[in-house]
Amino acid sequence: MTKSIKTMNPNDQNAEHFLNLLRQSRRGKFKVYIGMSAGVGKSYRMLQEAHGLLRGGIDVRIGFIETHNRAETMALVAGLPIIPRRSLFYKGRQLEEMDVQAVLNLHPELVIVDELAHTNIPGSKNEKRWQDVVEIIEAGINVISAVNIQHIESLYDEVHAITGVDVTERVPDRVLQMADEVVNIDLTADELITRLKEGKIYDPAKVETALRNFFQAEKILQLRELALREVATAVERKIETSVPPSIKAKPERFLVAISSNHEIARRVIRKTARLAAYYNSRWFVLYVQTPAESADRIKLDLQRHLINNLKLATELGAEVIQVKSNNIVNSIMAEVEKRNVTTVCIGKPHLTLVQIILRTNAFNQLLNKLSGSDTDLIILS
Repeated sequence: MTKSIKTMNPNDQNAEHFLNLLRQSRRGKFKVYIGMSAGVGKSYRMLQEAHGLLRGGIDVRIGFIETHNRAETMALVAGLPIIPRRSLFYKGRQLEEMDVQAVLNLHPELVIVDELAHTNIPGSKNEKRWQDVVEIIEAGINVISAVNIQHIESLYDEVHAITGVDVTERVPDRVLQMADEVVNIDLTADELITRLKEGKIYDPAKVETALRNFFQAEKILQLRELALREVATAVERKIETSVPPSIKAKPERFLVAISSNHEIARRVIRKTARLAAYYNSRWFVLYVQTPAESADRIKLDLQRHLINNLKLATELGAEVIQVKSNNIVNSIMAEVEKRNVTTVCIGKPHLTLVQIILRTNAFNQLLNKLSGSDTDLIILS
C-alpha cells in the first residue's frame, strides 16, 4: 500500500527543528582567532593549539599557514602534518594556494587555515579563502582560522576613519557569525609596538615606515576596541542561541530605509549590519522608489550605486525590499507592521530620504506612527 506524504503544518515545528539540528551536527566546528592587527600572535596561537590537539590524538593538519618568516611561528610548524599546497602560474610566476580538494579528500578531523580574508589566485577553486573555509566546514571538517579586525566588512568605514587605509580584502560578517567560537588575541599598544621594534612582526627595513603609519598607539587602541567589541558581540550571539525559545524576549528586528545617495546609504547599511549582528537579529533594507527615481528618470550612475548598495546589504545578511510609492512614510510603516520590525534606522538629515521626509513634514508623521507602534527610531550618522 502506498503511503501518503503529509505536508508539515505550522504547528508541526518539532520535526523541522530536529532536522535543523541534524544538519548543524554534520557541519564541522569553526573557531576564529581575531586580533587588532598583524603581529599579535594569532598564527602562533593556532599552531600551539594544533600541537595540543595532535598530542591528544586528534587528526589535525595544516591546510595553510602564513609565518611571515617570523622565527617563533616557523618553529611551531615543525612536527605538524602539512597538506601540500597547490601550485598555480599567474602572470609568469609560480604561486601557491591552499589545496581545497586535497583537504576534502584527506578529510582530517581538523584543519588549520590562516589568513581568512585572503584573495585566492585567479584559477583557484574559490575566489576567496573564506569561501574555501565554508566549503570545508560544510564537508564536516573542523576548522581553526584567523583574521584581523580591519578585514570585517561592516567595519570598513570605521577602520578607514581610524587608519586611513583602504582595506580591499574583506570577510562578510555572516562568516564570523557561523563561528562556534571567536577568540580575541589581545596585546596592549605598547606591547605590540615593542614587538614591532624587536623585528618580530616585519623585516627591520619596514619598521620605521610601520611606526609612522599603521602602528601608532592611538590607532592601535581604537582597533583594539573594535576587536574586543566584536568578540563581545560573538559571546552575546552565543548566549542568544543557547537560551531556550520559551524564555527569550521579543527578538529585535531592524529595518534601514535608504535612498539613492550611495555614500550615506552604504555607511548606514554597514552600521545597521553591526547593530543586527550585536543583537543576532534579522534585518531588512528598504528602498522606496519614488516617481522621481523611476527607471526612466534616475541617473545611470545613481542606479549603478544603488544596485551595488543593495548587493552589499545582501552580502551582509540583510533581506532587501524594494517598493514603488510616492509616500515613503506609509511604505516604511507597512513594512514595519508586516515584518514585526522593532527598530527603524535612517540616515542623518543630509540623506536624501530624510530631506524628503523633512520637506514634506512627514518626519512628525513617521515619529507619531512609530511611537504608536512601539517601534524605535535610530538616526545614524
